[in-house]
Amino acid sequence: MSGAGRAPVAEFRKVALDDPLVEPLLRELTHEYVTRYGPGAHEEMTRYPGEAFAEPHGVLLLLLEDGEPVAGGAYKRYDADTAEVKRMWTHSAHRRRGLARRVLVELERTAAAAGYRRIYLTTGPRQPEAKGLYLAAGYTALFDVTADPLTIGPLPFEKRLPLVQA
Repeated sequence: MSGAGRAPVAEFRKVALDDPLVEPLLRELTHEYVTRYGPGAHEEMTRYPGEAFAEPHGVLLLLLEDGEPVAGGAYKRYDADTAEVKRMWTHSAHRRRGLARRVLVELERTAAAAGYRRIYLTTGPRQPEAKGLYLAAGYTALFDVTADPLTIGPLPFEKRLPLVQA
């Protein structure tokens, strides 16, 4: 609840990578990656130009509550039929509320509406909560889920998207 016992006003907003509202996402993701994978992980956050996450081939979505970013994620074109999810994030003060799942569902819906038939993504071997999210959301692991993730490297997943009628 927000304010005097009222639920926060939540909305998804498509934004550009350089939008000031994206700053908490970039800051926290960078910190998370560096904490889990070391200083070289900082490079992941600058690997793709902002236009990779811009329409018509990509999107960057923020979930805002009362105008403040609490979660977000993006996809970019992987191939003609496939969107690749990147930058999944939930603000550290708002975790364990199902927000990442809401963002993932909205990214899937948006990608399907843009004509993509499949979603692909990878997560790191030191992110068991992300692995659990993707498995719970119906993604197929493209690796041996019984193996030690640290012996695999990036953990790839895929999910078929429903055909959206125009």
